[in-house]
Amino acid sequence: MSQNPYAPPAAQVADQTVIQRGAYVPGGRGVAATRGWDWLTEAWELFKAAPGMWIAMVVVFAVIYMVASMIPFFGMFVTFLAGPVFGAGFVIGCRAIEEGRELEFAHLFAGFQQRFGQLVAVGALYLAAWIAVILVVALITGAGMVALFAGGAGAQGEPRTAAALTTLLLAVLLAMALMLPVLMAIWFAPSLVVFHDLGPIEAMRDSFTGCLRNVVPFLVYGAVYLVLAILATIPLGLGWLVLGPMTAASVYTAYRDIYLA
Repeated sequence: MSQNPYAPPAAQVADQTVIQRGAYVPGGRGVAATRGWDWLTEAWELFKAAPGMWIAMVVVFAVIYMVASMIPFFGMFVTFLAGPVFGAGFVIGCRAIEEGRELEFAHLFAGFQQRFGQLVAVGALYLAAWIAVILVVALITGAGMVALFAGGAGAQGEPRTAAALTTLLLAVLLAMALMLPVLMAIWFAPSLVVFHDLGPIEAMRDSFTGCLRNVVPFLVYGAVYLVLAILATIPLGLGWLVLGPMTAASVYTAYRDIYLA
């Protein structure tokens, strides 16, 4: 049977991969505790799709950060501002794999071409929050340290040393407690900026809310990740060539789980 010459052209779709995506959930949704484990197993699948390219991207990223961190003063600003930009590149690469496309080295720098200004703004807010935390810790514990070492005979010798260690421990714990909300706000922000065009503040707000609604899955994720980190460190740290890419990919798998209905 011959084809109708006047019929409209039909596209060949048999070999196309169709990715069905859910609607964006503002602020994210709560998921089951076991999903914390699934985020890592799904990240492993993304890594297996292109292990060589993943390792190359993570190694170059680590080298860039090490070189930047060696630049006095200015390097700190570079690492904070560029962090979300590179983070966006990793999740864009994850989506490419999910859509059946190849992971390319250029994905590492994709954030410099997509929503660059918004991503840098996220990094700037992250830096501002980090500085604020350092100042608060310094004001609270620094005054105690000054009083301790400016004290009289009652604060000398071993008692003074013990008090100094206690104050230092307090400073570390306080810094960790204050930085946790900041990390929650930054965790998904690059994904929300590049995939949903949210502004920096809105993206960080939704990232914080999404993390807050999934405290238990993140506890599971953290416990499993800690074990993997120990195992990755044992063979001269070479295991991080795998866990590093999995870490980046797990941000994407968790984002997809929490923010897409």
